[in-house]
Amino acid sequence: MSSSQNGRLPNPVLSRRSALGAGAAALIAWAQGMDRRAFAEALGGSGTARLRVTDIQAHEISVPYQDWLAHPLNHYYGPTRRTVYVARTNTGLIGLGESGSPEPQATVQSYIGSNPFDWIGDETSLGLGIAMYDLMGQAAGVPVYKLFGKKYRSWVPAASWTVSTKPSHMALAVQTYARQGFTWMKYHLSPFENVMDQLEAMQKVAPRGFRVHFDLTMGGTSDHTFELLEKMSTFPISGGFEDPLPEKDIQGYAELRKRCRLPIYYHHAPLGAGFEAQERSADGFILGHARIGDAIRRAGLFAQLETPFSLQNVGGMITRTMTVHMQAAFKTASLHFNSDAETWKADVVKERLEPINGLIRVPEGPGLGLTLDPDRLQDLKALKLPEQPRWILKSRFSNGTMMYNLADPRDSLFMVRPDWRREITLQYDSPISTEYWDPDGSPAFAAMMARLEKEGTVLERR
Repeated sequence: MSSSQNGRLPNPVLSRRSALGAGAAALIAWAQGMDRRAFAEALGGSGTARLRVTDIQAHEISVPYQDWLAHPLNHYYGPTRRTVYVARTNTGLIGLGESGSPEPQATVQSYIGSNPFDWIGDETSLGLGIAMYDLMGQAAGVPVYKLFGKKYRSWVPAASWTVSTKPSHMALAVQTYARQGFTWMKYHLSPFENVMDQLEAMQKVAPRGFRVHFDLTMGGTSDHTFELLEKMSTFPISGGFEDPLPEKDIQGYAELRKRCRLPIYYHHAPLGAGFEAQERSADGFILGHARIGDAIRRAGLFAQLETPFSLQNVGGMITRTMTVHMQAAFKTASLHFNSDAETWKADVVKERLEPINGLIRVPEGPGLGLTLDPDRLQDLKALKLPEQPRWILKSRFSNGTMMYNLADPRDSLFMVRPDWRREITLQYDSPISTEYWDPDGSPAFAAMMARLEKEGTVLERR
């Protein structure tokens, strides 16, 4: 029975979305040289049998860090939680997506009853959009990258990730990730550790060709930026600098790019990277957690300007795989990307995309090419990880001065931008080393915690 027969008029918005989805599907079929009849059958035919999303389950999971990295990551962020989406269709397809936090139920509900192809260029949710693209690829019988266009690369460069901590652990990170097949490692500099000490430790153990991507989190220290970057650039392991200046200093970026011997990467571009790219203010751009539609538009801009870029979407293997598909199809998405999947010791899919010489092979199976592991999903849903309590950063300067700061995983940005608390401004090249002082039940810890809560940063002469 039609909508008019049961007394309801068709929803013009949904009708238009359905028409757009059908048109896009036909265009994809034509572009990829598929048989249209077979393609139509894959979509579920017409009428009531039309392909549609019938159910989306949102699973909130806890994911443990890799053992060797757990101590610093727990102190920075506490235990990791994220949401895995399992979307099902009336034809029995299962699409996977994930996000750092759950979408509102109203947002999830807006996908149910729709055709996955209604969400081409999704601008609503990155996590749910990934699931829709997984369904589209499976329905069409093609890998997800073909939904974006022709493939520009079969191997996509990927980087590893860590946090700034003591030099010996930075060296361990380089060794570990090099063994795993990575050739790049990214981390945010922290003024609680001397970057030159870190560089010396990492350089001693780095295999030839391994590079470090330094994120300066838009400054916030009293270092002279050009002098600092020039000094860091003398190390062969140094590979490039992300956000070395305040985000709005577009002209400063353009000038720094001319003067710095290593690449400058712009992440937090205040005008959405359009004007910044035209001004040639960086050697490459980073799109962080961009929804699919926004990433498509930026990819077109960067392609027109022949400007390299990468997608930075943090998550597990689902997110890593989607990023690989997208960067395979975007002309200038040639920069190494970060997803941080290597930092966790468990996942909800059976496949693992791992790098070989810094490159990940693009999957060729339908959709994302991933298989849900239901048992592992249930295990991670049931897992209860202990919270990291507040702790104390205990720092020593070379002249003996001691500095104490209150650290809280709920305020992780303090570790890289302590100036945002408006208490103290430090330097990345300051002669400093830091220890993590956890609650130990001692009177000394309790006394210092009380001082920090009352006074803020504490400095003591020794």
